[in-house]
Amino acid sequence: MAKITKEEALRYHEGKRPGKIEVVPTKPYFTQTDLSLAYSPGVAEPCLEIQKNPQDAYRYTDKGNLVAVISNGTAVLGLGNIGALSGKPVMEGKGLLFKIYAGVDVFDIEVDESDPDKFVEAVKAISPTFGGINLEDIKAPECFEIERRLKEELDIPVMHDDQHGTAIISAAGMLNALEVNGKKISEIKVVVNGAGAAAISCARLYVALGVKKENIVMLDSKGVISVSRERLTPEKIEFATTRNDIHTLEEAVVGADLFLGLSKGNILTKEMVCSMAKDPIVFALANPVPEISYEDAMASRPDVLMSTGRSDYPNQINNVIGFPYIFRGALDTAATAINEEMKLAAVHAIADLAKQPVPEIVNKVYHVNNLTFGRDYFIPKPVDPRLLTEVSAAVAKAAIDSGVARRTITDWDKYKEHLREFMGRESKLTQQIYDTARTSPQRVVFAEGAHPSMMKAAVQAKEEGICHPILLGNDERIAKLAKELDLSLDGIEVVNLRHDREALRRERYARILNDKRQREGYTFEEANDKMFERNYFGMMMVETGDADAFITGLYTKYSNTIKVAKEVIGLQEGFDHFATMHILNSKKGTYFVADTLINRNPNSDTLVDIARLSEKALHFFNHEPVMAMVSYSNFGSDQGGSAGDVHNAIERLHREHPDWVIDGEMQVNVALNRELRDSKYPFSRLYGKDVNTLIFPCLSAANSSYKMLQALSSDTEIIGPIQMGLNKPIHFIDFESSVQDILNVTAIAVIDAITNKKKQ
Repeated sequence: MAKITKEEALRYHEGKRPGKIEVVPTKPYFTQTDLSLAYSPGVAEPCLEIQKNPQDAYRYTDKGNLVAVISNGTAVLGLGNIGALSGKPVMEGKGLLFKIYAGVDVFDIEVDESDPDKFVEAVKAISPTFGGINLEDIKAPECFEIERRLKEELDIPVMHDDQHGTAIISAAGMLNALEVNGKKISEIKVVVNGAGAAAISCARLYVALGVKKENIVMLDSKGVISVSRERLTPEKIEFATTRNDIHTLEEAVVGADLFLGLSKGNILTKEMVCSMAKDPIVFALANPVPEISYEDAMASRPDVLMSTGRSDYPNQINNVIGFPYIFRGALDTAATAINEEMKLAAVHAIADLAKQPVPEIVNKVYHVNNLTFGRDYFIPKPVDPRLLTEVSAAVAKAAIDSGVARRTITDWDKYKEHLREFMGRESKLTQQIYDTARTSPQRVVFAEGAHPSMMKAAVQAKEEGICHPILLGNDERIAKLAKELDLSLDGIEVVNLRHDREALRRERYARILNDKRQREGYTFEEANDKMFERNYFGMMMVETGDADAFITGLYTKYSNTIKVAKEVIGLQEGFDHFATMHILNSKKGTYFVADTLINRNPNSDTLVDIARLSEKALHFFNHEPVMAMVSYSNFGSDQGGSAGDVHNAIERLHREHPDWVIDGEMQVNVALNRELRDSKYPFSRLYGKDVNTLIFPCLSAANSSYKMLQALSSDTEIIGPIQMGLNKPIHFIDFESSVQDILNVTAIAVIDAITNKKKQ
């Protein structure tokens, strides 16, 4: 991890606009009507409904998605008691994490009050605003009393994350580390160095999971906390040991199975680690300098299972793995509390997730080939998108089962789908595509079988039940790469098209292609030579029925692939062109964009075909087409060049398809702004409709538009390119396509193949 300088940090927080968060409207506010609804007089109606039924605040306001991150600045990170205002950047940062990981809105509130009674009163007074309260950076022992009282006196979830966040994540790590080293939780000896809020909470949760309290030794700055010590806080008394033979950390760790450090850097030595039991677990969580460095711990003995709080080492114990999703589940059930059952549910959900196959996006972020459960990976990574669904759902279910939920969830698959949509990670359309593909997996050929992304996509497609993959390429090279990537090719067919054993198939394919194209100058010898090329061979597999669909494009120029597709597969009857489309899933809705890949400078006849293919594709995806043909002019204001071609295409389409909802030419902003379009061009066939399909006048415009959105908006999911107009399911991908991109196109190719078979 790169070292962060003071200058960089200050520049980041100041920027063009100070701070890290903002308030964004969620309702229209452009017209006088909008403003009258948002404020006076319309706002009076929900106020009166809430007065009659306070629970309607969850219905008419953001209360059900709003958390207060509240601190008095008495224990800010490793900075100590720096005051409420000085801690504001941290609270803003916590708000940022809530939003980007779980979609939870946050107001950060800094209370300049260290007296627990006055602090509690201040929080209680503002609590009606929120659906939950996250207490942050409040020093011990006051934090225990503050949290206890607020939980007792408020009817919304309250959690002090410094206590429970670390406890939940480290507990999940402990369960999995014990599974790796084969030890029983009831038998392990635990040393906790530190006696603050996090340490006490961790020890309590470990006991709830099965660690025996008498097997825990806790230390503070004065040494081992024992029953012989005087003036101990109630929290320290809870974990005071009766042993009289240990006084120092060096003595305490001898024979210990787990060291949990929540103290300060560089206090655990190599020699101390060597004195621990076989296969010791070391959680050195002081930040930024751990109690012992990862390098020193691993050098001391090879059997250490190590975690730190740092992202640049394996098994990071990071609170962000927990708190956004714990509050997400609590908010979605309108829970009155975050109780022990919900915390334990989060522990088990996090622990279980680490044992599942890791999504490619996680491998990509951490620059590894294939993370698998074991010594170097027993805690999920913070970027794992499944945390949202798995942890949130587990917490929500625990809230319902334990009786603190005011809202019930019964369809958990639908709830998880809602979460993915809510965060823009998956749309209903995407889910439908995958679900449909799983109903009848087809044989899909992957052209570049020895490419890591293609291979990973094929393996994942098989694991998800989307298709029966066939990898084209050198079988020895593919096997070697699979071993390097730690991928299993069980059940995946590998075809070495250039091997002697494929000679008869190459000859058969060549004769079929020659017979098909002999009037275009083809000879058998020429056709046979082409069968040594992956695109010709793979497409012939689909053409002859040896496979059902074909994915290509990571190595090949589009111009070459287009030529091969026309020669081998040909165009659908009734069309003189084929095209591609991209699907854009954004927070504003789903949009279809064509033609993004094939036709460079289409004339009016080509544009007509693209529109006809798009109309057909929209029905394929169960959408009613509302199509705008876009250009730089509006409805004939410029009739030259590409605008003229679009204008002429629309005239023909209106004549031949009077019932279609399509119009143009028009500028993109006119197409997408219904109010503007309806007011200025009320004659349009699109009147009163929201456009969902954009047909561009040339390849440059379409390709640049979707790629610009891809580069500028992380909230927009882009699927494609999707082939339209070929006789068989031949689909293309970009050379920079991710594993997820290839998976998306594969699912569409499978549906294409299913549909194609039904026509036969």
